[in-house]
Amino acid sequence: MTDKRFYHIGFGQDDLGSSPPKIALLSGDPERSRLIAQTHLQDVRLLSENRGLNSYMGYLLNGRPILSATSGMGAPSLSIVVNELVQVGIQQIIRIGTCGSIQPYVPVGSIVISNAALCRQGAANDIAPVEYPAAADPFLTVALVQAARELQVEHYIGITASVDTFYEGQERTDSANPNLMRSLHGITEEYQRLNVLNYEMECGTLFKMAGVYQFAAAAVCGVVAQRSVAEEIMLSQKDIAIKNAIATAVHAAANFE
Repeated sequence: MTDKRFYHIGFGQDDLGSSPPKIALLSGDPERSRLIAQTHLQDVRLLSENRGLNSYMGYLLNGRPILSATSGMGAPSLSIVVNELVQVGIQQIIRIGTCGSIQPYVPVGSIVISNAALCRQGAANDIAPVEYPAAADPFLTVALVQAARELQVEHYIGITASVDTFYEGQERTDSANPNLMRSLHGITEEYQRLNVLNYEMECGTLFKMAGVYQFAAAAVCGVVAQRSVAEEIMLSQKDIAIKNAIATAVHAAANFE
């Protein structure tokens, strides 16, 4: 039944028309999804605002149909949205997020393009076993790298630590819980030695889902915190980082074959 509307995303295959999109830009923040649709797409149509999971259909400048969709915060919410997006026919997903750098040479305002994830996520364990690789699609990742180069956006390519919590899991102590479990003390320094570039909360599960469901996934995140210096998000440079990540993803989507 193609007229089925999915419970969480609030739309189905029939809502996508006769030339349905095969690629989606996926943001955790519904306002970022709206921003992408309003500033980068043409002939935009709102598909749903169900549960704050705003989804828009539009067209890139080259005429390619595309979705700008919302995953919500964290891997469990993302896993629901991605499952339903695949069911409506999406074959490529680019996550556009924010992250905290843990390497001193990756500055706030730049972007990180993840080629794989150190996946410490419970949702991912329901998709595939712990040892199952969380790897980005190489071709979609190369498209992001090429886009960043063409746009002259400062970018870094490497492994991302994808964890379930913003505070404890990323070794933040300046929060309601300053008492981290012993297993988390020093984990950021350990990841630095393993050449992990950044922390975020979704791409590990996305990459594992891509491997199991057989779609192409990639991720680009704007760096909004430099964790080797401080725990706080640098609000003064957040907009620059997000703008760079969005521009890179849109350019890659337009040129991906």
